[in-house]
Amino acid sequence: MSNFFYVAPEQLIKDRAEFAQKGIARGRSIVAAIYDVGVVLVAENPSASLYKISEIYDRLAFAGVGRYNEFDRLREAGIRWADGTGYTYSREDVDGRALANYYAQHLGDMFTEGQKPLEVEILVAQLGNQFRPTKLYRIAYEGTISDEEHFAVLGGDAETIKERFATLEVGHLALSQTLKNAVSALAGPDRQIPVSDLEVGVLEDRGDRRTFARLDDDEIGRLLA
Repeated sequence: MSNFFYVAPEQLIKDRAEFAQKGIARGRSIVAAIYDVGVVLVAENPSASLYKISEIYDRLAFAGVGRYNEFDRLREAGIRWADGTGYTYSREDVDGRALANYYAQHLGDMFTEGQKPLEVEILVAQLGNQFRPTKLYRIAYEGTISDEEHFAVLGGDAETIKERFATLEVGHLALSQTLKNAVSALAGPDRQIPVSDLEVGVLEDRGDRRTFARLDDDEIGRLLA
């Protein structure tokens, strides 16, 4: 006869949360910030091929920290959701809040019902237009959505980096100054991050439907100079 061990629901949720938080904390952080005409996403990422920051749709970008294979599957699922929604209804119906809700439902289900919670924290960035504002939505491992006002920090030592960034001038600054602030907050006072270890993506209107661009090392170096 099998023996079943009872675990209190509160203890089970606590254990799942600690498990997910440990996995997320091992990853390097990402800073996303709104600047005067767009959104910039900055990650410390030495890899030249495993991206933490990606395009999802016309005016939407994605960033993830934690276990790469888990947040990359979420990125792919988000692209499929956005393409399907835009094809079924219209491209204007694909917005950041709906995508954030889609991710939150999936993460919440995995946290409470899956064999293990996903060790990820993700961000959906939306570039505004005449119909919608520019927004940053941070989605935690258990499905909680946070609507961040000016900037968001994911993963790693997020609280410390958030405090550093908050002491700098925030708001709708130029891209170069916003990028400098983000890199300074990521690095801290005791080290410098080489340009080759930075992954930077921006959402900005360029007179075309697609607004996402990934900056190369030369562009990043010029902006930080």
